[in-house]
Amino acid sequence: QVQLVESGGGLVQPGGSLRLSCTASGTIFRLNAGGWYRQAPGKERELVAQILSGASTNYADSVKGRFTISRDNAKNMLYLQMNGLKPEDTAVYYCNLRIIGIDYWGKGTLVTVSS
Repeated sequence: QVQLVESGGGLVQPGGSLRLSCTASGTIFRLNAGGWYRQAPGKERELVAQILSGASTNYADSVKGRFTISRDNAKNMLYLQMNGLKPEDTAVYYCNLRIIGIDYWGKGTLVTVSS
């Protein structure tokens, strides 16, 4: 069984930065992809950033140039560095791992961007 726990969310002013972390426990093997999703009240969950097994990445257009996804396979951790935060970035952010075609999810961490 794989368990994911997100951390690093909180309240930040517009233009500020946060770094989200995702810690995975259990046996991680044949990882297909890792990613961060977010969901704001009344909106659909959306892909924010994704990193594939070959280390290629993709980002939502709304966060390109501001967010960076990275991983540390030896520590079973996934990160999302968020810079230049905007109020519209406010959402619950979820960590996702895809392992041999099966998706695993954390419970989310809340990011609030407000002055």
